[in-house]
Amino acid sequence: MPKQTLAALPDTFTIYSLPVSAPIPAQIFNASVYFIGKTKEELSLVAPDTIHIDADEADGDWRVLEVLGPLQLSMVGIMAQIGSVLAAAKISIFVVSTFETDFFLVKSKNLQHAAKALEADGYKVLL
Repeated sequence: MPKQTLAALPDTFTIYSLPVSAPIPAQIFNASVYFIGKTKEELSLVAPDTIHIDADEADGDWRVLEVLGPLQLSMVGIMAQIGSVLAAAKISIFVVSTFETDFFLVKSKNLQHAAKALEADGYKVLL
């Protein structure tokens, strides 16, 4: 099977950590792309940098590489393989998934390096 194609989303994003009891800020729902994760310990949000959220911690200037899908849930190792390529290139990642695909966040300063590493391993990257 050929390797996947990844496409960079145009926006930069911020990853937020909020107390588990915090309400989800309404402005996040206006974004065209956002992610929400909640556990017993925390509430995490990923939103475009254009949306400011009052949070305990925030880490900005991330770019998103979307694995163009849809991917079938029965597919094995997609995230691990891409993660391994980026780890070998010493690129830190933050990963989120939807039902149909995976999204790899890399720091903006590492986007070109990530694309080159992935392309060298046979992936197609659209910047």
